[in-house]
Amino acid sequence: MTAPFDFAAGWLQEHALLPLLYALGMMQWEDIAFGWALFAVYGAAQVAVTTALCVPLERWRPVERWPDARAVTVDILYTFISRVGVLPLVTFVLFYQAQVMLNGFLADHGWVPPTLERLFPGLLGRPVLTFCLYVVILDFSDYWRHRLSHRFGWWYSLHALHHAQRQMTFWSDDRNHLLDEVLSFAWFMAVALAIGIPPMQFPLLVLLLRLLESLSHANARLSFGWLGERLLVSPRFHRAHHGTTAAGRRSVNYGAILPWWDILFRTAGFSRDFVSTGDLSAEEVLATGGYAAQQWAGLRRMLRRRGASLGDA
Repeated sequence: MTAPFDFAAGWLQEHALLPLLYALGMMQWEDIAFGWALFAVYGAAQVAVTTALCVPLERWRPVERWPDARAVTVDILYTFISRVGVLPLVTFVLFYQAQVMLNGFLADHGWVPPTLERLFPGLLGRPVLTFCLYVVILDFSDYWRHRLSHRFGWWYSLHALHHAQRQMTFWSDDRNHLLDEVLSFAWFMAVALAIGIPPMQFPLLVLLLRLLESLSHANARLSFGWLGERLLVSPRFHRAHHGTTAAGRRSVNYGAILPWWDILFRTAGFSRDFVSTGDLSAEEVLATGGYAAQQWAGLRRMLRRRGASLGDA
């Protein structure tokens, strides 16, 4: 089943990564180049699966139809940069190196690296259950990261790029400022290291979570019913989070794939409406500008916010 992915990753490693590493004098990365290439291929496959799933849904029952959808084009660019380029790099190479360094440090000081199996011995020999617990723990941590990104003004200045899109589709999931992505990954990686997620499983977990998050952003009149929406985040549930009246601290439904945390911490909104999306306070460039213009606008907005905060102090 994995043979086509292995073949594609091998070809990518041989014809692209190794020549690039050689040219840059970075052949010390040769041993993990295949892993990077493999997860880049997985990322491309995930984009293909997401497109095959979400495009029919959006055409079948769209929430909105736009005569001009050029604003969505930049979201497609964000997706490919994240899923095929940056995401495999940071989720495999950097996580792998961080875990090697952490485990080496702990071993040098006579400590045992942390894992869920050591904390809960009943998980030994139950990889599927352990994988599911990883998903729950990572989603719980992401709920709080997401909620804090709305709580602090300087952070929301970056996150506003994600909320500025008035033509939200499944492509909008990866529409994030680079600094916001760095903060999100650092948060995610810290939790993953703390519970001892294996390096080969971490990228797969990220890809799985991102696949479900993409579905939740779909421009589709889709809900999972009374019970289903309390088990898994649906496009209707998450759309409420992107509503024009739900920007900044006033938002609801912060959960990425599980609505449990919103229910538990009383931030859930189960409105039956499919609201319009966008952040009315965001500059127009954040909604319709190009990639570089949006990145610069988000950074400028954050610096202004930080400057105002320091001035108030």
